Amino acid sequence: MGTVTQVFCGVPVTDRAAGLEWFATFFGRPADEVVGTEALWQVGETAWVFVDEHPERAGGALITLGVEGLDDILGRLADNGVSHEPVETYENGVRHVVVVDPDGNSLSLAEAPD
Repeated sequence: MGTVTQVFCGVPVTDRAAGLEWFATFFGRPADEVVGTEALWQVGETAWVFVDEHPERAGGALITLGVEGLDDILGRLADNGVSHEPVETYENGVRHVVVVDPDGNSLSLAEAPD
């Protein structure tokens, strides 16, 4: 296998307009790009999350995003009506929380210790 140079993670939603609104709230901004029917958010130098309408597949995504400033992110989400599961702290000090979108897709946020 050659070298992987980019990662694109897809999130299927039942309703494109509602999904784009929710993910704009989750990421704190509108999509960075739209290609065809896919709305893409760049989450790292070579990493993207895309949202597209696929009702038959909605609810099955499992994505973990490494973040800095977890408390600030959770505060912004709460201010916008987005709830999350309880924050866990693993033995290695990583703080982890799961945010579930309206379709049941699981978006985890993980913050490494200082």
